[in-house]
Amino acid sequence: MENIQESVVLVDESDREIGLEEKLVAHQKGLLHRAFSICIFRRRHGYLELLLQQRALNKYHAAGLWTNTCCSHPRHQEPLPQAALRRLKEEMGFCTELTFAGSFIYRASLPEGLIEHEFDHVFFGWVDESQPIAINPLEVASYSWISPEDLIKDLSLHQERYTPWLSQALQLALSKLESAMV
Repeated sequence: MENIQESVVLVDESDREIGLEEKLVAHQKGLLHRAFSICIFRRRHGYLELLLQQRALNKYHAAGLWTNTCCSHPRHQEPLPQAALRRLKEEMGFCTELTFAGSFIYRASLPEGLIEHEFDHVFFGWVDESQPIAINPLEVASYSWISPEDLIKDLSLHQERYTPWLSQALQLALSKLESAMV
């Protein structure tokens, strides 16, 4: 089981740190806290694909839902890029260079009676087809590669299969990715 007593960094709407709170308490009260989401892409046979993870069934919220490659919270005084690389390795078993895509704030009520209220920093990166993936079963139930177009279509039809932050994180990563490729 994940450590729900771990603290998250509480922030204001400008991402300035205003305190710390236990992760579970922050989600019970809907307190705005710092988070990050990572989208890992590859080109396979000339087509763009995104690595999705299915959250482990033992997660205290959004268990079993599909989401971006990796998402979590930085520790107190841990730089976001360092935290992102740490969690990518812990959850998916590999590291790659990450590029910052931007950030957004969202608030979502979860079925478990919790509230996800995050200042989410989005990163993206690339791997090649041969990248080995070694999921941590305490964090990840499964993974899958999907084209962004197919994912966007499925998100519009079956939002209940996905985490509430996935759509915004994906759009931010794709927009930054497209501008970098022009």
